[in-house]
Amino acid sequence: MNNDVRLAVDTGKVSLGYRDVVRAVNTNSAKAVVIARKGRKDLIDDISHACKIAGIRLITFDGSSMDLGTVCGKPYSINGLAVVESGNSNILNEEY
Repeated sequence: MNNDVRLAVDTGKVSLGYRDVVRAVNTNSAKAVVIARKGRKDLIDDISHACKIAGIRLITFDGSSMDLGTVCGKPYSINGLAVVESGNSNILNEEY
């Protein structure tokens, strides 16, 4: 999963962070959303609820928000990311 997330960030189009993820979900531009298993509970619950309402696939990253940030190549924590275009990644085709 780490490789697919990193490839999506590097070669595709993703929205990082709570506000951008919720915006992508609400405008139906997100094809899938990845959330950290161990992150801010209130933000993760809001993102999960928005995905459920919009019918967008939700993928749980097995790690903390800091781990997800590291996989994305960012020096800060990321609670979630929305995959708008997968690029060379198989994140939309794999079962996680």
